Amino acid sequence: MFERNAITKLKQWAANSKRKPLILRGSRQVGKTTLVNSFAQNFENYLYLNFEKMPKAMALFEKEQEIPELLAEIFLFCNKEKQTGKTILFIDEIQNSKTAIIKLRYFYEEKLSDLYVIVAGSMLETMLNKKISFPVGRVEYLAIRPCTFNEFLRAIGEKILEKALLDKRISEALHDKTMNLFNTFTLIGGMPEVVADYAENRDFVKLNRIYESLLISYRDDVEKYAHNDTMNQTIRHILQAGWKFAAERITLGGFADSAYKAREIGEALHTLEKTFILELCYPTTNTVVPINKDLKRSPKLLWLDCGLVNYAANMQKNIFGAKDILDAWRGKIAEQVVAQELLALDSRVLNQRDFWVRNRTDSNAEVDFVLQYDNKVIPIEVKSGHNAHLKSLHLFMDECPHNIAVRVWSQPFSVDKVKTQAGKEFNLINMPFYYIGILEKILKTYAE
Repeated sequence: MFERNAITKLKQWAANSKRKPLILRGSRQVGKTTLVNSFAQNFENYLYLNFEKMPKAMALFEKEQEIPELLAEIFLFCNKEKQTGKTILFIDEIQNSKTAIIKLRYFYEEKLSDLYVIVAGSMLETMLNKKISFPVGRVEYLAIRPCTFNEFLRAIGEKILEKALLDKRISEALHDKTMNLFNTFTLIGGMPEVVADYAENRDFVKLNRIYESLLISYRDDVEKYAHNDTMNQTIRHILQAGWKFAAERITLGGFADSAYKAREIGEALHTLEKTFILELCYPTTNTVVPINKDLKRSPKLLWLDCGLVNYAANMQKNIFGAKDILDAWRGKIAEQVVAQELLALDSRVLNQRDFWVRNRTDSNAEVDFVLQYDNKVIPIEVKSGHNAHLKSLHLFMDECPHNIAVRVWSQPFSVDKVKTQAGKEFNLINMPFYYIGILEKILKTYAE
């Protein structure tokens, strides 16, 4: 298996002498367990408990005993002899034991310098009783997302190209090759099992069994998410029909030609948000910090992975046959993959995407995304064509106090001097899709 970017975050966490138990968050099948298994190779002792597959392990946490005694019992349960050195304890599907969750605070308070505690659970927020919460201030979090484009390059053996990408050294001679690979990434997506299978077999059709398995697992979990039959049916409807609305602004009432009310759809969507399967991306009217979401306006629906979107929406052939992903599916899959790469810029669990709409009733101006960079709100448009056609972007720049904007497209990197109709000059960074993952590095060069 290829190395994930999150390994760096785990190393940083482990190097902190004041570290707290680490909670990995993310949807099912984004590689949390594989990630920890890989990271654990750096430790002398690795203790793995899965409360879903090893229900008897939960009994270890029910006793009233000190942490050293509990650790001794875990070693015995795992049939491991303790070696001198560092120990990593990984508890998977911890949501099945509220007692274990509560006891995380004691792992922190015990402050055992050679003990490293990581936990995960794909349904933590939805399964916990509202009266039970994580020990505030005694745990920390790390979001695990689908693979990024640079991880995809690493997986398929393009490590030299990956390094050139991260150093922003993709020459025009390598542009077409890199864009073709990005188009492949857009088609198959970043679910780790999919990426690993493609890296080994280079067979697009063979990947469909993995997509189907993933979708079935999400649908089979519905009863665990829902608290009544109506929500059960509503969530199933969203997971069946909602993929076709990727990167579109949606109306909750009657969503996807259903008879469900706005309240029912909204409750189901917010429940699915907690599982990291999707996000309701709300607009902002701000052109200065802070970015405030306008929850009264219709949101944009973003899914966790473009490969799943393509498969579930039956759009794979449309994407595969496109010379430019901006020409496929009205540009929506291009916007979806950009959204994924933007989300991966930040490993915080609460990180979300934003887009901009003009705060005037007589205007339908809309910018695909905005990103806060230092004290600036940077507009990002996912569009091809002439600079003069970026009308919404021009309107945003007229209202904002800085002079930097970003256009994501399929052409090579360039920077243009542009003037709005109102006469404001600004720098338009024309960034190929494959550079989204280093956007902040590029902004550091041009926005400071």
